[in-house]
Amino acid sequence: MGGQGNAMLAVSSGHYAAGMIHPSTRPLTLEAAKDLQGLLRAEIGPGLSEQELDDIEGRFGFRFAADHRVFLSVGLPHGSRSWPDWRHGDPEDLRARLSWPVEGVLFDVEHNGFWYPDWGPRPAETTDALRIARTELATVPQLVPLYSHRYLPGTAGESGHPVLSVHQTDIIYYGNDLSDYIRHEFTGRPSGYSRTRATVGFWLYIVEGCPETAFTTPHDHYAATPAEAVEHLRMLALERLIGRQVYDDQLVQVGLVALALDVEAPSLPLLAGLSHDEYGQACVLFEQVLTELGLASSLPANDTDLPWESVRWELVRWWLRLIVNGSTAPAAGGGAIVYEGWGVLARPEALKPLVDLVNDWEANEHSTREEIANAIVTEAERLLAGPWPPHTG
Repeated sequence: MGGQGNAMLAVSSGHYAAGMIHPSTRPLTLEAAKDLQGLLRAEIGPGLSEQELDDIEGRFGFRFAADHRVFLSVGLPHGSRSWPDWRHGDPEDLRARLSWPVEGVLFDVEHNGFWYPDWGPRPAETTDALRIARTELATVPQLVPLYSHRYLPGTAGESGHPVLSVHQTDIIYYGNDLSDYIRHEFTGRPSGYSRTRATVGFWLYIVEGCPETAFTTPHDHYAATPAEAVEHLRMLALERLIGRQVYDDQLVQVGLVALALDVEAPSLPLLAGLSHDEYGQACVLFEQVLTELGLASSLPANDTDLPWESVRWELVRWWLRLIVNGSTAPAAGGGAIVYEGWGVLARPEALKPLVDLVNDWEANEHSTREEIANAIVTEAERLLAGPWPPHTG
């Protein structure tokens, strides 16, 4: 993330996006904040004074929400790079964390076709789209880092915001409010986020209304045999089952690969032969290919208390394979496992080492990420070598 996010993200405490939904006004008390910090697996330093909090807000151009401010005034968690060090941290690192949410949105504007309807018609030129997006995002209330890639909206005086987990425009609820989040993240207690709702118009759209919210798995087409090409078709079908975005051009590309490897299905040449102007037909043809290959009838059912449990375990194994064979970046594949596997599958202990590595990668500076990425690959290899699914608790 670039250091330019400071100026881009600076907003006045009263500047809300259209559609702002005011959160609960019930504040976090000092006593409750102390209890929450007792649950953390972190060292707790002296809390930030009112003057320190004011100075931080002035220096970086944002506002802490009231609950966040109370939490940091009780004690400052440290000892792990996942916790922002507001007192002694590298200013560029803090600016990078602050710019992460907006830079992620801009990445998806540039590379994945994201566009917020309230910005008006999307320009034909990507450079113009990025210029408009940067200008509009400068008016959106700041998301302020809480822990790793978990964020709270930065609106002065407001309490009760949900905690959001942020990766580009893949943004999900991770806690009904700060208290609920801490118990969810650090004790394993199920969150009440099914009852919550985003409190800022733009981020509400991303979390609840954006059709691109579940981002696609970024990977190269790895298939070298007909069996691998059919597996690729099946995995994209599974991703669609759980609501992840699979773009039309991906469906056409996987069709081209399967056709080149002599996979036989009557609709496959039609899917592979679509021109860019015909991509709107890709989903229908993809479904026909699945039926012709007998894949549609063999997809797992959603028949357990955990949503799409067997599907998610299949996808976790696939994402691990993509990591190991180099078809996807370790952090990208690991991020998919964190978002769509570990949390939804009731935080299986077997995946915890991988999740910790992904969180470490996101919290560390770029110069140290290569070593963590290599460790993610090693952990993926270890998981694939064991029994599947690796249920251990």
